Amino acid sequence: MDMSNLHATGAHVSLHDSTYGVSKLRVIIVEDSALIRARLAESLAEIPNVEIVDQVETEGAALAAMREAGWDAAVLDLQLKQGTGLGLLKALAQGARPPNTRIIVFTNYAFPQYRDRSLALGADFFFDKAREFHRVREVLQGLAGGESAATH
Repeated sequence: MDMSNLHATGAHVSLHDSTYGVSKLRVIIVEDSALIRARLAESLAEIPNVEIVDQVETEGAALAAMREAGWDAAVLDLQLKQGTGLGLLKALAQGARPPNTRIIVFTNYAFPQYRDRSLALGADFFFDKAREFHRVREVLQGLAGGESAATH
């Protein structure tokens, strides 16, 4: 996997040991499109040591899932059925985000102002759905394999 254009921050995702001693990267998908959710889930299920712990389509459901489920990474769309990804990032920035978690914004609205706002609110990565679908998988594969990855 080529992660050469990602810069290391020194922060690592804390993975939890399963019954068999294998670390799992626990992922929540926050996406309003059932088609995109299914495509992401299918792609991520192929990655060893990645477990999808929840899939939700609204800001409120995402906050509830993030409070209830242990998670290490979230794939987050900005446009949701109710609320927004930016609203969720803001709530997480105000204390609802567990330490050592990673957030990947994955959107059709890949404009510089959304990228800048997302990163300012704590997103670790920002990818365009139309051109960078593969990057979500690359980043999560790297995190599940223990590689350190930083904001892109």
